[in-house]
This record gives sequence, C-alpha cells and structure tokens, in this order.
Amino acid sequence: MTRVTPEHLTRAAWVYVRQSTPGQVRQHQESRGRQYALRDRARQLGWRNVEVVDEDLGRSGGGTERPGYDRLLAAVCRGDVGAVLSLEASRLARNGREWHTLIDYCGLVGCLLADETSVYDPRLPDDRLLLRISAQVDRSFRRKWIADSGRSGSPISAKVDRFRPKWITSGGRGSPPSPRIVRARR
Repeated sequence: MTRVTPEHLTRAAWVYVRQSTPGQVRQHQESRGRQYALRDRARQLGWRNVEVVDEDLGRSGGGTERPGYDRLLAAVCRGDVGAVLSLEASRLARNGREWHTLIDYCGLVGCLLADETSVYDPRLPDDRLLLRISAQVDRSFRRKWIADSGRSGSPISAKVDRFRPKWITSGGRGSPPSPRIVRARR
C-alpha cells in the first residue's frame, strides 16, 4: 500500500539533514552523504520539488537554536510540505517533545514522514504508533550507548560523566558502591 497520494505530491518534500556537532560534520561524512541521498529517495517516491534543509549542520547540539528545524516546522504547519524525510527520527528532533509535536502537526495537515526504507502517515493509528515507538527505542538506545561509552573510557565519557552522580560513573547503576568495592578499586 502506498502512502503517497497525488495531493502529497502537489506540495514539496523536505529533507532534513542534521549532525549535532562540528566534529560529527567532519568525521561522519558517510552519514551526511546518506542524508543528502534522501533527495533521490523523495524523487523516487514521485516528488519533483525537493527542498533540503541543512543549515543546522554542526550547530544543533547543546541547546542551540535550530533555524532549519524552525523553518521546516513552520512550512509543515502552513501545509506547504507533503513529506519530511530524514535518516532517522533522532535527526528530526532532539527530544521526545519536539518529535511528538512534529508527528502531531504532520498528522493535522496530512504531511508524511519518511526515511530510507519506509513512508509513514501520522494520520493512520498504526503509523503513528510506529513513529512514537521508534523514537522511544532510538532514545533508549542512545542513552545506553552513552552510558556504555562512559564506562569504556571513550572520549565521550568525560562529557557524560560530569552530569552523572559520581556513584553512577564509578559504581554501577542503582546504588552507590559499597565501601568494600571502593577500597578494592583504590
């Protein structure tokens, strides 16, 4: 069943390209290339008018303003967008509130959400559920990855550890380490 209708194709498809830090922009060129390739995916789905929003590259981490995302959301709300394409849900929104807001607005105006393999219509209950679950799974995976990288001594650990209580970074989850464990680690 195709979700794309002639009505969707009368509006533009918007591709949102995002990497959170300047370091990611430099180091993860393959990811960026895959995101730009979504233009071709939009054309394969039937769109002729494809807009790429990439002004948030390298500036979306750490609570900074995202003019590209704001522009995208405004265009969705005006009903100018037939589909929003991104590599994954996490590229569109930094947090659950932003993601659910985008799903709600897309559902209200009949805008599709798509990635490399699927097209979702937020007006359909099953698609809406899949979109919400995928975002939750993605956030859970990222939290676990950050926690694991913090324990492994990777470069991200210094950034992550400063926001965690000391007993979490040194003694595991759930409770502070026992005095016996603390002595053994010294």
